[in-house]
Amino acid sequence: MSRGAAKKQFTMADLAEQTAGVECRKDADVIDEIPGAYKDIEQVMANQNDLVEIVAELRQVVCVKG
Repeated sequence: MSRGAAKKQFTMADLAEQTAGVECRKDADVIDEIPGAYKDIEQVMANQNDLVEIVAELRQVVCVKG
């Protein structure tokens, strides 16, 4: 979803809940980065399985903003 939509839809409580156990900023300036604002990568890949061949899978281990 767009950053604006994420800011309208999610609350600070949502941010705290979705990032529990993750070392990160938990303030209003980063609410648009809430995990719930992103598409499910498994669904994205399933939707295009006839277009791509998965040869490797990467996992994010760190994200630095600002």
